[in-house]
Amino acid sequence: MADPSATRPGRGAWLHPVVECLDLAEKRRAFGRALRVEGAIDTATIRSQFIRTG
Repeated sequence: MADPSATRPGRGAWLHPVVECLDLAEKRRAFGRALRVEGAIDTATIRSQFIRTG
């Protein structure tokens, strides 16, 4: 879930709002490490938001 205002509670993963950074984070599996979860992370919502705000 994207939190552009950075007001939601809990742990987060910071990312530049550009698709290239999202691609690199996915390739490096950075979200799992940052969020301390195992398995695949669905980034479709974030990707579509980045594309919309371009």
